[in-house]
Amino acid sequence: MNYEHCIRCTICVENCPVFRANPEFPGPKQAGPDAQRFRSEREKAQDGWVLLCSQCKRCEMACPCGVEPAQIILREQQRYGKEHPQTPAHLLFANNYYLSALGSLTAPIANFIAASKIGKQIFDKMGISTYLPFPKFSFRTMHSVAKIRSSRRRKVAFFYGCFINFYRPDIGKKIVRLLDALNVDVVLPPQWCCGLPALGNGNLALAKYFAQKNASSLSDYIDAGYDIVYTCTSCGLCLMQDYPGILEIPQGKKIAECSYDLHEYILKLINEGYIQPDFREVPRRIAYHIPCHLRALKIGYPAAKLMSSIPGLEYEIFDDHCCGLSGSYGFKKENRDTAVQIGKRAVSFIKKTEAENIVADCGSCRMQLSGLAGIPALDPAEILCESLRITLEKK
Repeated sequence: MNYEHCIRCTICVENCPVFRANPEFPGPKQAGPDAQRFRSEREKAQDGWVLLCSQCKRCEMACPCGVEPAQIILREQQRYGKEHPQTPAHLLFANNYYLSALGSLTAPIANFIAASKIGKQIFDKMGISTYLPFPKFSFRTMHSVAKIRSSRRRKVAFFYGCFINFYRPDIGKKIVRLLDALNVDVVLPPQWCCGLPALGNGNLALAKYFAQKNASSLSDYIDAGYDIVYTCTSCGLCLMQDYPGILEIPQGKKIAECSYDLHEYILKLINEGYIQPDFREVPRRIAYHIPCHLRALKIGYPAAKLMSSIPGLEYEIFDDHCCGLSGSYGFKKENRDTAVQIGKRAVSFIKKTEAENIVADCGSCRMQLSGLAGIPALDPAEILCESLRITLEKK
């Protein structure tokens, strides 16, 4: 670990939204490199406050010395989760993939229970917060999308992630049609949860299990000449950093080298002269929220570059604030006040723009910001599809 390089400048603390919102969290410097100097694998993990870290990665983006406080904390979160009893909320969210699959299979019943008073009472007893409405399960998933193949030169394997698959397959289908309209063949490889929910909830073994299954599948497509395209920034960060990093997946480096954010990939095709999209007018004012994990990917803001080519679209970029939800983090009752306080701060700036829509690359960010602001939220791909006149209606 690189904790020795920490010069105790506290820049990471100044950039940590959880530290500002929750006095019980000592901050990434103390929870990470400072505490690491005194931790021993021979002693049981005692620092329960490491679980208060949301893994937004803002501390790592701010560190001038290349120290990775979030990675240090993440490894201690895994050790703590292994050595201490897990709460029901941690167990449920670690197994989010299986629960979401069950919820999708029983969508009408699951959605009714989740929205009911008794359902919320049950969640509360389990330590799950309900300040946000749960996203509605979709009975149809991405598995029902037809594969698009032809003799075209470019081809991608689409890693769509759990959120799109189980809750918003309509967005996933639009992305498939978007890529098809840009002369790209699309296949949906066999895939499971990226592993991040399990990793974030202290179940390293389950995270590795999912990662190994995905790596085996994606690696085969890479060998067959496919690029990997992801749309969820958190899934992408897991593929790019955690597979070759903490999860130690043998194919991790190959996957990281061949994986692209959707909008990064479209820009790549434009820059290579492969496509010349005919963007049409979208007369709308939007607030573009940059997810923390998009910043952590260090690829810039590719969706913003694409949206800058859309006539009539007015947008303001908000990259200084975390939404606060951080996947399952804000859905745990003990983190509710922290998540709401962080989210309300982000919303206060967004509301000043009088935007018609919030746009964010992350489904969790969209849920949180839309729920707190009362403003409809969209995926950037939906804006691109609107500009290119791509719909889900049959031709």
